[in-house]
Amino acid sequence: MKVPLLAVLLLGAACASANFIFPLKVSPAEMKGAVPVAPATPKGAPGLLLASDPGGQINFFSMVNNLEGDSGRGYYLELLIGTPPQKMNILVDTGSSNFAVAGALNPDITTFFDSKLSTSYEPLNTQVTVRYTQGSWTGLLGKDVISMPKGVNGTFLINIASIFQSENFFLPNINWQGILGLAYSTLAKPSSSVEPFFDSLVQQENIPNIFSMQMCGAGQPSPGIGINAGSLVLGGIEPSLYQGDIWYTPITEEWYYQVEVLKFEVGGQNLNLDCTVYNSDKAIVDSGTTLLRLPDKVFNAMVDAIVQTSLIQNFNAEFWAGLQLACWDKTQDPWNYFPDISIYLRDTNSSRSFRLTLKPQLYIQSVLTFQESLNCFRFGISQSASALVIGATVMEGFYVIFDRAEKRVGFAVSSCAEVSGITVSEIAGPFGTSDVSSNCIARNPLREPIMWIISYSLMSLCGMILLVLVILLLLPNRHRRDDMETVNDESSLVQHRWK
Repeated sequence: MKVPLLAVLLLGAACASANFIFPLKVSPAEMKGAVPVAPATPKGAPGLLLASDPGGQINFFSMVNNLEGDSGRGYYLELLIGTPPQKMNILVDTGSSNFAVAGALNPDITTFFDSKLSTSYEPLNTQVTVRYTQGSWTGLLGKDVISMPKGVNGTFLINIASIFQSENFFLPNINWQGILGLAYSTLAKPSSSVEPFFDSLVQQENIPNIFSMQMCGAGQPSPGIGINAGSLVLGGIEPSLYQGDIWYTPITEEWYYQVEVLKFEVGGQNLNLDCTVYNSDKAIVDSGTTLLRLPDKVFNAMVDAIVQTSLIQNFNAEFWAGLQLACWDKTQDPWNYFPDISIYLRDTNSSRSFRLTLKPQLYIQSVLTFQESLNCFRFGISQSASALVIGATVMEGFYVIFDRAEKRVGFAVSSCAEVSGITVSEIAGPFGTSDVSSNCIARNPLREPIMWIISYSLMSLCGMILLVLVILLLLPNRHRRDDMETVNDESSLVQHRWK
């Protein structure tokens, strides 16, 4: 998780005379403190359809619109935990694998899960710490039963971490009290032996190993006053949530939902970067990240291309860095000034690719302010020190299918990806791949889970060495009494290390 949305206050009177302006220094993008979220505009959709379910156990109708939230502070699902049930809102995150809830009071949340009040809670007495791109928490593992008012029917026994300490994890004015990690067990902490939530659901209910997600915040001011909707469909695909065909790209490695990005286009022009640059660390699909995050080299090339192809040439660099907003008179439509952005992904047929296209309404994002005469916007793309992350900026335009059974991620145009009656996302293909490498992923054997194993092994080895040294120090001194005051260099070094 990841990048929280800023709450920004703008100066008013000095701004009204220009078609677009950059405010005097606006607060940094990492700023906390939120303004309430704007009401979603419900989209009139055709009658809901139920996808095929071979076992007949799942009613996808009940899962439509089971999410609430916004891209800046996340989309969350209501769960009932324990006996008697305690209601919690849980952030849906495809970029991690632990299921965790607040287990103690926190100044930024209004409720927490009290394991002492649950007769079905089973403590496992194992401490776990999880760190994200932004924020971290520490908790104690246990097991308890959960149920979903708008999900798969029944109750399920799930591994759950009760968070007792956190840093920059819970944020002001959020409406969720925990996180539901939907990635693979490889990422689970403290080890992959901790079975993730969705794995337990698949095993206990024998549902298909697939889930899909729709996030309906495109074009809505963030944060605003109200709640946008969304859907998390567990066990299948809901046809009413998308338009046209579903295009699939392989999951290249089962830890995050890692995919292979082949190229980017801005205004139809290729960025002309080697495709390994896009995948140099990893390229993942992550619902818990607010923006489209690009490695430094890709981000700089993207901004240069947007500047060259847009109708506005004098944007301040701090707008692209997320440190300032751009504001227009409410009578103007700024999206007409910016180009489309396209992402090419490798198809399941490796000799083909397909293209996801984002209209400016997805990446030039409306931000709620107190200006009556101006609409203000932020840049929905940011720099990343390592990974390329396909976050909410992209996902709000598409219905995304995480087909774990077939090891692939699917994309289709979302039925709610409309702004003022205009569809703001497109999918096209197939395209050839002769202009890119047959393999754009630089294999790195030292992936994060292996690094954790190495770290734990080294810590265990150091602990054993220290234990031996302590035992040696505590053994009866064999020197003569007149030598007892003598301290040699070696023992001093040991004592210094121990401190």
